[in-house]
Amino acid sequence: MEFRELECFIVLSEELHFARTAERLYLSPGRVSQLMRSLEIRIGGRLVDRTSRRVRLTPLGERFLADLRPSYDGLAGAVSRAKAAAREVTGVLRVGFLATPTDVVTGSVRAFERRNPGCAVELVEIPLADPFSRLRAGQVDIAFTLLPVDEPDLATGGGLNHVSHRLGLSVRHPLAGRAGIGVEELASVPLIGLDGPAPRSWQERIAPSVTPSGRPIPLAGRVATTQEGLTQVALNRGGMLFCTPTAAQHSRPDISFVPVTGLPASIFGLAWVKGRETAAVRAFNEAAVGQAATVEALVA
Repeated sequence: MEFRELECFIVLSEELHFARTAERLYLSPGRVSQLMRSLEIRIGGRLVDRTSRRVRLTPLGERFLADLRPSYDGLAGAVSRAKAAAREVTGVLRVGFLATPTDVVTGSVRAFERRNPGCAVELVEIPLADPFSRLRAGQVDIAFTLLPVDEPDLATGGGLNHVSHRLGLSVRHPLAGRAGIGVEELASVPLIGLDGPAPRSWQERIAPSVTPSGRPIPLAGRVATTQEGLTQVALNRGGMLFCTPTAAQHSRPDISFVPVTGLPASIFGLAWVKGRETAAVRAFNEAAVGQAATVEALVA
């Protein structure tokens, strides 16, 4: 038995008018007639008498309505309650972040929890070299990431910031005292790359293999986490690219963070698995985007 047929019969029994029934159900009158014919075939008898002047239930229709109504009302109530529960933002939302939480991360969390006091955020660190596995495994519900993301199973929100890059170098490196370097100069600086399942596009953002003009950039080795990379940098075993906010979070006396010009902006955003989007996930993305807009307006 099709729920839509039963719903059509219930509404028609209330309206006793095919056009008004169609309006309530957002259907055409022809579709209402089709659904009723299908239901009567299933039942094996006429449920409605229809003339040019009026519509009324047959005795079989009256009996069927009396038997059906309590069950239908219970089912409709269950659907309504389930829909309401699906819109609730409660419980715990697990949010993934890369390395040390920046102001974008903490600001987004505070904005979300202010808007949704019934839902708490649990922050989970995601390895730099494996940005999406914990999302796909269900270990986090939504994660901060670098945009754009070219993964068919993942959805993303809008950009939360657009920032420049800095090159982390040991203070003993010849370029450490520079006020800035151009992107083409990276061809003379071996970069520390990633050792993990990160997609190729992600690895190229962390450690590009060529400069914009096509000059190869040497690879100094691979690491799995930001802290591993910082250790290698401090030991003067290579340079590593960071977005400016992350570089600020990791300021230390044995590493110099030199501004790099000529690289595309680093864009921070959020990603989640398309098939597991919830009201809380949508609400967190909305809060993060709203917080980013507020910060941008204050800066401007």
